[in-house]
Amino acid sequence: MNHYETVFILNPVLSDDQIKETVKKYEDFLVSNGAKMISKENWGLKKLAYPIQHKKSGFYHLFEYTVPGEVISPLELEFRRDERIMRYLTVRLDKHAIAWAEKRRNRNKEKA
Repeated sequence: MNHYETVFILNPVLSDDQIKETVKKYEDFLVSNGAKMISKENWGLKKLAYPIQHKKSGFYHLFEYTVPGEVISPLELEFRRDERIMRYLTVRLDKHAIAWAEKRRNRNKEKA
């Protein structure tokens, strides 16, 4: 089981219900393929550094999870097929990144 972090940007024209439905779809996909969700973060609507599909903003979401490596390709294929997803990035975390992510989660809990 590898430790991964996936950030994806959703189209800004989606309604709150469509956003929740899309996030739930990918969370369910991961869990059904044996992933253990560690954290989910909704970063909200953010301005993009450059236009993507003529859009200047997007809804950012972050998933942190552990899963076998062969699940990542089907996940990214689903991202590519979904027109609601503008961009995505999945990275495998090493021990230093895992420690940093835990520190970030704790810091975010203190702020809340």
